Amino acid sequence: MTPQPRLETDRLVLRPFLAEDFEPFAAMCADREVMRYINDGRALTRGEAWRALAMFAGHWELRGYGQWAVVEKATGAFIGRAGLWNPEGWPGLEVGWFLDRARWGRGFATEAGLAALDWAFRVLGAERVISVIHPKNVASIRVAERLGERFERAMMLDGGIEVVVYGRRRPG
Repeated sequence: MTPQPRLETDRLVLRPFLAEDFEPFAAMCADREVMRYINDGRALTRGEAWRALAMFAGHWELRGYGQWAVVEKATGAFIGRAGLWNPEGWPGLEVGWFLDRARWGRGFATEAGLAALDWAFRVLGAERVISVIHPKNVASIRVAERLGERFERAMMLDGGIEVVVYGRRRPG
């Protein structure tokens, strides 16, 4: 299995997923407000949440990078996921975030996104990174902009989901 690095920021630890992350992750996936702008906008069943976690583990194995579990240092609580994503047919290497609603508006998504973005440029040598966002998800658009990303285009994903793509090139 591809070893997954552990990243630390001032307030967060980004680490591989653990079995005990499933319960809080499944609860987040069952929250309609959290899922509002993810995929088709519907909450996930426990089985779908489990398959999503398995998919994140597989992405690391197949691509050598992926999503990390995000843990708040102050509490030790699992608060979401953040990292890199590029499944077959995706429009490019994406940096993304998905946090528990109780942690919204506190800068955690930006902090985790910056750590993942830095790792993509520094370790992977990525030349360009994007974020694929539902056009009504103003909060995520603001996070992308704080990461230095700029609007590139609107498009339809397979399955007819409308998104906007924000992106940035490697610094320097």
